[in-house]
Amino acid sequence: MKVLIVVGARPNFMKAAPLVSAIKRHNEEIARASMGGEGQSSTEEVRCVLVHTGQHYDEHMSDCFFADLRLSKPDVHLGVGSGSHAIQTAEIMKRFEPVLLQERPDALIVVGDVNSTLACALVAAKLSLEGSGIRPLIAHVEAGLRSFDRTMPEEMNRILTDQMSDLLFVTEESALGNLAREGVAQDKVHFVGNTMIDSLLACKDRAKESTVLDDLGLRSGAGGNNGGGGVLPYVLATVHRPANVDSYDAFLNILEALEDAARQIAVVFPAHPRTQRRIKEFGLEARFNQAGRVNGRGTADAHGTPGAIRMLDPLGYVDCLCLMSHAALVVTDSGGIQEETTCLGVPCVTVRENTERPVTVSMGTNVIAGVQKEGIRAAVQRQLVTKPSGKVPQYWDGQSAGRIIAVIEQAVRRRRSAAGTDTSTDGWSRVASGREAGAGAPQSLQGAAVATGAAPGPSIQ
Repeated sequence: MKVLIVVGARPNFMKAAPLVSAIKRHNEEIARASMGGEGQSSTEEVRCVLVHTGQHYDEHMSDCFFADLRLSKPDVHLGVGSGSHAIQTAEIMKRFEPVLLQERPDALIVVGDVNSTLACALVAAKLSLEGSGIRPLIAHVEAGLRSFDRTMPEEMNRILTDQMSDLLFVTEESALGNLAREGVAQDKVHFVGNTMIDSLLACKDRAKESTVLDDLGLRSGAGGNNGGGGVLPYVLATVHRPANVDSYDAFLNILEALEDAARQIAVVFPAHPRTQRRIKEFGLEARFNQAGRVNGRGTADAHGTPGAIRMLDPLGYVDCLCLMSHAALVVTDSGGIQEETTCLGVPCVTVRENTERPVTVSMGTNVIAGVQKEGIRAAVQRQLVTKPSGKVPQYWDGQSAGRIIAVIEQAVRRRRSAAGTDTSTDGWSRVASGREAGAGAPQSLQGAAVATGAAPGPSIQ
């Protein structure tokens, strides 16, 4: 069986890396069973093809994440680069279609809600309309999340990708209700947990070895990250969404609230390239302390000018995880960081009017502050004082990727069986339409998970 996994932007890498690892473990288990004389396995070896669209392409936004996540070099790199939503989406589709036709996978896995997710799902879905009825199963990891704000490009990507997908893997219970209301067939939907958290748990010990706290002068004494010096209190802030940084007034609201916080506690601000460009365009450099930067990380004095925000270049995953784990508070507009802080038990303030991840508020450590400085100031003070303790949501246990691969493997086998063939000679399955693909999906995640030894999560029926 051949599976093609698409990544394009930084959040995708953390969601896809556990899937690649789960496929490797799946194949190793089959090999061990064969060497142990246990006879023919009831499961099939999976060949993984990793495609990077190049939506994020520089060292800070891509290469270092592959290294930190120990993710192998992509088999295919489309090299799309930046552009408007329309240009970028169209270019991904143009470059991805020949790859899909050449590789002919049994299943296409897309993750998250970026332009690469929608573009590649759309290419795969339309292949079934070309007369032959041949196309791969489309599996969407992180399906069903909704902010109910259709001004967000990501929201449109989520909705449209879910409508085209044959298998929808959800991270939290709110997604189950969203998909049901949108008319998605129940037998397509599987509650498996969160592969972003799989990556966090897999890298947590390595994050303890990071030297970033020492590099930034965030320790009160010597001894390295594993002992000797205590950690000085600081706020970790990340802001990158166009709605927050492309408008001078909106961005200034957030920065003024962060400046207020910086008068009482250090504020460390790893800045997305888009954010850095806007800071220069809007003439906001004076609001940041950038003096004496060391290797793009900063100076030995974490606090710098009182009231100034400490801006850094983007950090790799392991360094960012270390900073997040030790922060007194995280202020962000990132969906993934809302989930990571909930898992880590670190207080979070989200500078948005909504979230597509409500479990981080209802069970986790997150509060929605809005985008006005008064609301952000109040939320920051409240979170610093109360230090909320949340719970880790169901199935955020580091086993999500294994569940997903088990379901996909079983779905492909069932589809082949329904077509009257036990094996696929060209790597593709034939279906009359996209709806038939959903009917061939596994009825119970329990049976699929048992096949790989992964702890099961329920399907929704």
